[in-house]
Amino acid sequence: MTHQHIPILEVTDLAVSFGKGDGQVAAVKGVSFTLNKGETLALVGESGSGKSVTALSVLQLLPYPRAWHPKGSIKLNGQELVGASERTLRAVRGNRIAMVFQEPMTSLNPLHSIEKQVGEVLEIHKGLRGEPKRARVLELLRLVGIPEPENRLNALPHELSGGQRQRVMIAMALANEPDILIADEPTTALDVTIQAQILKLLKELQARLGMALLFITHDLGIVRKMADSVSVMHQGVVVEAGPVAHIFDAPQHDYTKRLLAAEPKGKPNVAEAEAPVVMEARELRVWFPIKAGIIRRTVAHIKAVDGISVAIRRGHTVGVVGESGSGKTTLGLALLRLIGSKGGIIFQGSDIQDLSPGELRPKRREMQMVFQDPYGSLSPRLSVGQIVGEGIEVHNLAKDDGERRAMIAQALTEVGLDPDTQDRYPHEFSGGQRQRIAIARALVLKPRFIVLDEPTSALDVSVQAQIVDLLRDIQARHHIAYLFISHDLRVVRALADDLIVMKDGKVVEMGTAAKVFAAPETPYTKALMAAAFNLEAVAGAAD
Repeated sequence: MTHQHIPILEVTDLAVSFGKGDGQVAAVKGVSFTLNKGETLALVGESGSGKSVTALSVLQLLPYPRAWHPKGSIKLNGQELVGASERTLRAVRGNRIAMVFQEPMTSLNPLHSIEKQVGEVLEIHKGLRGEPKRARVLELLRLVGIPEPENRLNALPHELSGGQRQRVMIAMALANEPDILIADEPTTALDVTIQAQILKLLKELQARLGMALLFITHDLGIVRKMADSVSVMHQGVVVEAGPVAHIFDAPQHDYTKRLLAAEPKGKPNVAEAEAPVVMEARELRVWFPIKAGIIRRTVAHIKAVDGISVAIRRGHTVGVVGESGSGKTTLGLALLRLIGSKGGIIFQGSDIQDLSPGELRPKRREMQMVFQDPYGSLSPRLSVGQIVGEGIEVHNLAKDDGERRAMIAQALTEVGLDPDTQDRYPHEFSGGQRQRIAIARALVLKPRFIVLDEPTSALDVSVQAQIVDLLRDIQARHHIAYLFISHDLRVVRALADDLIVMKDGKVVEMGTAAKVFAAPETPYTKALMAAAFNLEAVAGAAD
């Protein structure tokens, strides 16, 4: 790709600090880069490297005055943005520079329809109203590939899948045809096939609209496909920068080399082939009614899980893959009886489908869940010890406080955390450490079966690799049966013995993981594999 080297954004020696005096934290310590017209520059680094803070500085969106710039300059077409007036910034934000954030669920207003949210941007910046506004909203939704946009105008964000929400965010960002689009981890929370589609979409839109793209990510696979040049950030400084091919083929800095080497590796534990079945689903169904009319009559059903049978043996991992909305999480929740379902759920030889909550309670201890988002699943008001020890109290497992603390300490040690951290709070830990706390919370009860719902998707690559190793070790030690739900096939390949591929609530393919990975049979599985292991293939297939 050749770009006229016309600098559109110049960041020079930018520093960002939070707080003043003794409490001052230097988040960014002198970062410089130039973004040229029509070019894609990737800022790469792990959580805490300062890449998002740098991006937010460009739009002056940090919580000023708590955040401040000890030094540095940010120029858009020669115009200084650091310390610019609110009026100047309003003309830039959303108009000349737009931003797409990582988590579309938190960036969209849960109470407003899609039409209202996209329309608002057009109203504020372009003065559009009425029919022209609606026509442009539909045009933008079509542009970003929302199917049947006419039927989606009144939808609220929670009624869309993650990929669709991200498309709506991109539609809002593109509404005013900005010169620069800042994409902050825009695909981290998405499925591989959706990820490939969103990246392809961004590339096409960039070519069509001639935008420059500042792409922030920790996923090097994406950088290789998307970017012209890359700046690698670590602890607030750029440790290496240059054309993508150059950095990937001949990295100079140790940190870049480490980042390039960090991928979930290894193979699943060798599990005993005829181990006893711990958890089994027989023809499991979860149907949600669709109600319509004044009397809210049920007119149809969303078949989230539609007649699935699966058996998970002691010490084995069954991977469940498929796109958002395929029913993966619903299957996990139904097995744990956290949502209602029809069909057989056999846990350790007995059917638990019709047990009352009271009868089910003693068994709850032996079936646990670890959720996707360690921020959302840990209460900020409880200490780590209270979080991990909650189950001990519910099930009366400890005689006294001393025994309780010892059990918590053991669970924390098991997940590689210092047992003395039990008196600290979740916000004092990184994302990877929080996920270890969530795993400790499940482990402390010595369960037989754990549902792991996307436990690595919110984490950096190197941290992902550590969590995968940790889960493997724990399984080898305690022979726990795992149902591992993920859209990241690289992680699944490193963990799963067997694989279920789901689409629209049904199983489209199942078998040993080795067989499905080596020779997928259905077009859907082939597309998933192509998207995960070679984004080029899916970009071609999607045309």
